[in-house]
Amino acid sequence: MTNAIHQAPSAIRRTMPDREFVLPVVRPVTLAPTAHPQPEATLIDRFERLQRRMPLVEAAAREGRSGRSLVVVPSIEKRDAPAASWQAYEERLLCMLVMLRDPGLSMVYVTSSPVAAPVVDYYLSLLPELQRRSARRRLTLLSTCDATQRPLSEKLLEQPKLLETVRDAIAHRELACLVPYEATTVDRDVALALDIPMYAADPRHRYLGTKSGCRELFARAGAPHPAGVERLASADEAIAAIASLRARRPGIEQVVMKLNEGVSGNGNAIVDLRGLPQPGSAGEPAALEACVAHMTLEAQDLSVESYLDRLAVIGGIVEERISAVELRSPSVQLNVTPAGEVEVVSTHDQLLGGPSGQSYRGCSFPAEPEYAASITAIARKVGAELAHAGVIGRSAIDFVVARDGAGSWQPYAIELNLRKGGTTHPFLTAELLTGDVGHYVASDQVEVHDLCEGGAIAAIECNGLAFDPQRRSGVVLHMLSAAEPLGLIGVTALAATRDEARELYDRAAAVLSAPQVTDLAA
Repeated sequence: MTNAIHQAPSAIRRTMPDREFVLPVVRPVTLAPTAHPQPEATLIDRFERLQRRMPLVEAAAREGRSGRSLVVVPSIEKRDAPAASWQAYEERLLCMLVMLRDPGLSMVYVTSSPVAAPVVDYYLSLLPELQRRSARRRLTLLSTCDATQRPLSEKLLEQPKLLETVRDAIAHRELACLVPYEATTVDRDVALALDIPMYAADPRHRYLGTKSGCRELFARAGAPHPAGVERLASADEAIAAIASLRARRPGIEQVVMKLNEGVSGNGNAIVDLRGLPQPGSAGEPAALEACVAHMTLEAQDLSVESYLDRLAVIGGIVEERISAVELRSPSVQLNVTPAGEVEVVSTHDQLLGGPSGQSYRGCSFPAEPEYAASITAIARKVGAELAHAGVIGRSAIDFVVARDGAGSWQPYAIELNLRKGGTTHPFLTAELLTGDVGHYVASDQVEVHDLCEGGAIAAIECNGLAFDPQRRSGVVLHMLSAAEPLGLIGVTALAATRDEARELYDRAAAVLSAPQVTDLAA
């Protein structure tokens, strides 16, 4: 969504919310699915016509017209994770409830399982006290009551009565839009079923967000990116691609193999090429085959054999692993408006972990000024290509910046996330609550010790860490439903300076992970 839709209040007074809200729950019914039994070409044509309404919806938002509606369906595609993790991801965008400070806006938010009442109360408590009752009236929370590990949009399409309930909650369809998480063809079908446009990339553009597609996009935009080969579909093709890279760059020591649709670095693998025979020599093919067989996978629960099986199904790339005196991993968030305007939303430094340091763990805002301007300039070029292709909505470009011995930073575009991602909800949280954002550190993977949703909220409040609207600093929690079943929680620590934000984040992490002491005297 654009910044105009996300204008933040000048001041928010934080007090405890009243508890009169009754969380609506919709039970699943056994009826025929409502997925459209039409040819794909017909669906594409219908969706194109539907999307032509999106500029009018955005114009109404900029003007602050009454009767607008957002339908948030944060569906994620299949991934190997516990059911509780799926629910937590679906709750990532609950920060959008703060948008209900706008009296002209209503919101429908759908999840697989009901959102716990303390979590709803928590987000509404971030609104000024006098606005909460009105916000509750304009909020419709719905659940499919289906915790199976399937995309939420798929579950929604299987429940015609629930779809009807969503439609009934939309005040004026011509002023409404769907807000998805990943924008798949199933999300498109939800938009068609509801007869509202979708503020996200058309699924036909999805290839641009794959590892192969983004490399091709970077090349068209003139964005610097690592040497590599895309559109690989087998181990043999990957080995041949690595050999071609060694022929071009004989001194290359490592390459990264990436599955086209890997998420948060889990589709990546490192292939070590040190100590091999000379490029083009007779022993090179067998040596490369051995290197691939022993490559280091970022996803620790996956075998090399399974990884290569996935490569054959969804394709992938290999590219040079950049090395330097120092490496960092910033990103740039973009928004392409329905009018084709490219907006640079934010820059971040990403916090990475995992076996080879390629898994997303969190972020800090903004990116360091030494390279923020250069990655922003590159992102604008990529954004122009996206706009030319007809893409709208949020996206993020991941970079690696390499510092040489003289202290200069060289940026390389690495990936394009044509969806909302790990930096989306922290920025929305900061923008909605502070307006000018400031600085923050955020992570989805802060460990908690023996705490439920309410306990985590209370621990932050009792230790004086809760967000203070007067100072525009403090800690805001997210993905609260993961606290008890997974022992993890999301934290966004906002402050005036980078160091203060880091200190606040560290204090919050320490409080949440500390063993909880029971007051026996009580």
